[in-house]
Order: sequence, then structure tokens, then C-alpha cells
Amino acid sequence: MAIRGIGVQTKEAIDDACPSEGFRLLKAAGFSHVDFSLNKYMINKDIYQMKNSHFFDKSITELKEYFRPHKEAAAKYGIAIGQMHMPYPAYVPQGKAELNDYLWNEMAPKSMQLCHDLECPYIVIHGFKLAYFLGSEDAEWEETERFIHYLAPMAKEMGITICIENLYDSINGHLVEGPCCNVDKVVTRIDRINERYGAEVLGFCFDTGHANLVGIDFEYFLTRLGHRLKVLHIHDNDGIMDLHQIPFTFATTRENKSSTDWEGFINGLRAIKYGGVLNFETAPVLTSFPDEMKADALAFIAQIGKYFAGKIAE
Repeated sequence: MAIRGIGVQTKEAIDDACPSEGFRLLKAAGFSHVDFSLNKYMINKDIYQMKNSHFFDKSITELKEYFRPHKEAAAKYGIAIGQMHMPYPAYVPQGKAELNDYLWNEMAPKSMQLCHDLECPYIVIHGFKLAYFLGSEDAEWEETERFIHYLAPMAKEMGITICIENLYDSINGHLVEGPCCNVDKVVTRIDRINERYGAEVLGFCFDTGHANLVGIDFEYFLTRLGHRLKVLHIHDNDGIMDLHQIPFTFATTRENKSSTDWEGFINGLRAIKYGGVLNFETAPVLTSFPDEMKADALAFIAQIGKYFAGKIAE
């Protein structure tokens, strides 16, 4: 099965003041799809600090009008909005009730409605990082599943698949596995929830950077996921920090052995005949390079996507 296309985040690539120019740039660079970064309108660091951008105070009519130029620009340049990232977290442990209520009752349902309006088939959410507070991963998952059941009827009605992703957590300064790092549990949970709703309301987003940080076996994880894998977050790091950089950027030895298991990534996708989009979550790259090199940086990322696609097809 052939790869459907190459995608990248809209964050740092699309300026709300002139979306058309950003989509033109992405098309010229070689991208066919985008990951719509709805999460830039409520930033995770702000949410954890109990700050509310109040972006979702707007009515759904106002929000649709706000993003109408983006939708039109994407159509103009033939770029599909292939996936979306909902703002996260949707729940702050020990956070203010007012903010947590806003995340559930305003941000989340309006995100789903925007996803539908932009004709986007997948929306990525983060599981709740609660194991440290609740004492177990199973108890943590129960809270995430409660959120999924809240969204699932909307997802079924709108024809959207919610995608959970593998995360890391930080406990006393040490990185540890976060939600959705046990692929056997992931598979069981996805199948059970989809069977309950009689539709693919839940799928998976594999994040290469998060997987690298906690030592996940890429090939095994992807092979085990199989058809449940719907979207990707492709990016690289040094194995220490979540840097969201270009693949093949980091090495672990003087002999340039890559920090990230890209061979396992390719093998896993090949094994399951992945036919989705190769989507890069590399927005920080566009601010680390000089602005004059943005087009070149984007073209290079797209070229890596084409390389991956070729290797997967072998």
C-alpha cells in the first residue's frame, strides 16, 4: 500500500494574518497534507500554569469564520487537512475547577466541531498524566477513557477518529513512560471502545520523539498496532529532551549511530502496510533556522518524508 502523502504542522508555517502565503509555501516545499495545530491557540505550558487564552470563548460560528481563510487557502493549493491536534492537557491534575471545566465544556467540543468543519478525519488528544497522583496506570487510563467516552458520540456522528498518542512523563526530574506506552493495553482498549460504538471512534498516533525518550521498541510497537495506527508525529531528539527536530539530526556515538531507531520505524510501517500520511511534528525547526531559510528547511523535511515513503514501499 502506497503512502498517502507527506504532512507537517501548520504551527510556525501558517500565519493567521495571511494563511494563503503559508499554504503556498508548504505546497512549494512538497507537502500534500497538514497537521492543523489547534493546540497553538491554547498552549500547554500556559494551561499547566492555569492561564486561559479564552480563544474558545468564541461561538462555533465565530470560530468557523476565523478559520475560513485557512480552509479556503488549503483548498486553493490542494493541501488536505489530514489531522488536527486538540489543545492539551484537557485536564490539569489539582488544577482550578474553572479551567478544567472550560477545557471539557468549551475547548473540547468546539475542537471536534472545527475538525469536522475543516473536513479533517483525525483529531489527536493527549491521555491524562495521572499515574503519579492516582497510583497506577490503570486508574490513570480510567480518567482518559472517561474523556474519550465524552467525545466518542460526537466522533461517531461526525465521522472523526480520535487518536491517542504515546507520551512521556517527568517524575522528580526523570523521564518515565507516560500514557499509552504499553502497546498490548493500547490495542485491547482501542478494540473494546470501537466495538462498543460500532465505529472507528478511536485510533492511535505514534509519536517517534516520545517513543525515543522512553526506549520503546519502534518495530514491535508499530507491528502490534497494525490497522489501529491512523496518524504519525515524526520528529527527532537526543534521547534526553523532547526537541521536535528533523529526523537523523542526533547521534549517540562518534560513528553517527542515530539516536532514534529510524530503521525500526520504517520496518514497522512496512510490516503493517501503512498507507496513511507521513506527518512531521517539527514546528520548532522553523524557529531554530533563520526565517530566510524557512522554505529550504521545509523542503528538506518534505524530502525526508519522500525518503521514508520510498523505503517503506520496498
